[in-house]
Amino acid sequence: MKTIHSKTVLFVTGAFVSHRGWDSWKTYFESQGYTALAPAWPHKDGIPAELRKNPDLAVAALGLTQVVDYYADIIRQLPEKPIVIGHSLGGLITQLLVQRGLAAAGVAIHSVPPQGVFSFSFSFYKATWNPLGFFKSARKPYVMSFKEWQYAFTNGMSLEEQRSSYEASVIPESRRALRGGLSAEAKIDFKKPHVPLLFVAGSEDYIMPAELNYANFKRYRHAGSVTEFKKFEGRNHYVLGLPTWQENVDYILNWIGNH
Repeated sequence: MKTIHSKTVLFVTGAFVSHRGWDSWKTYFESQGYTALAPAWPHKDGIPAELRKNPDLAVAALGLTQVVDYYADIIRQLPEKPIVIGHSLGGLITQLLVQRGLAAAGVAIHSVPPQGVFSFSFSFYKATWNPLGFFKSARKPYVMSFKEWQYAFTNGMSLEEQRSSYEASVIPESRRALRGGLSAEAKIDFKKPHVPLLFVAGSEDYIMPAELNYANFKRYRHAGSVTEFKKFEGRNHYVLGLPTWQENVDYILNWIGNH
């Protein structure tokens, strides 16, 4: 029996990057008859190069719960519960919105894990250590360096692709929001009933490895709720902008159509 009837999609952007990374996805979903929204986080709406040059200091004050509440307020103004699709930290936000009962379905793409779900991958710790910056101040916005971008997001891509994607995508970030993913702000009740939830992972993701996404998926324990996992080969963390992005979208659309 089909349970996903919504024709509204809310895209939730992750950390470090502009919401414009959803542009192609938004257009594609709209071509399939959906109403699609991809709002920027508070204080992050602008051209990436300009935001990097003149970062809004208010970004640094953003906490994870504040960002979740922001998306929750958007949802409450919609005529129906949306299908929530989030990438990276947006994937964790998707899980939290599903837990609040605000989504018709959820898709967590290369998701940041909730509290208590860990990875033993060296690449995970290497890619997240400096952005989290436990021994550094969280009073100023953090901008991922190009070297960090190469490792965490665009590993395996040509230098030209890495540079162009950095220029087009990277914006100042809140370390408070990042650290919130390790706190009770990111707590999930894995035994609670929930709407259909799909986890998508990539075999080449260094910062959010596929095995971490699988561990996240496996923690859900409510037998009567749909929870599924899909790993794509060859995808790094820049999955939304890779030449293969449409294959991911088609899989998600097919999953939505079958649930």
